[in-house]
Amino acid sequence: MTDEDRWPWLDQIGARLAQAPDGIVISCSALKSVYRDRLRKAAGSSLFFIFLDGSLAVLREHMAHRTGHFMPLSMLDSQLATLEPPTGEPLVLRQDIAEPIDRIVETSAAWLQRRQGARSVTSPWSL
Repeated sequence: MTDEDRWPWLDQIGARLAQAPDGIVISCSALKSVYRDRLRKAAGSSLFFIFLDGSLAVLREHMAHRTGHFMPLSMLDSQLATLEPPTGEPLVLRQDIAEPIDRIVETSAAWLQRRQGARSVTSPWSL
């Protein structure tokens, strides 16, 4: 895929974000800064990013244990070559994927709640 192929997809995601006044969680690999900027613009309001970061070894280990996922392990190197970490970008929380998933979710939910004031953020693990 080229960036030209991605623009309509990113615009659709941004439009969906704009239609969710109470917030919504969307997962996507917005690997480049221009992708995240496009999402911010299309969303039309504050957009929070949780950057799931980890070493190559941990990424490979996590991917090796996934079943039924569309992205094969062989694509990891190209994804990392494309990645522009969101260092210095607004409203980004970096989470180390070596941490237990429960801790990542709890920390992320607490971070989002602090930024959204009194609105409640519910973790899918607590439902």
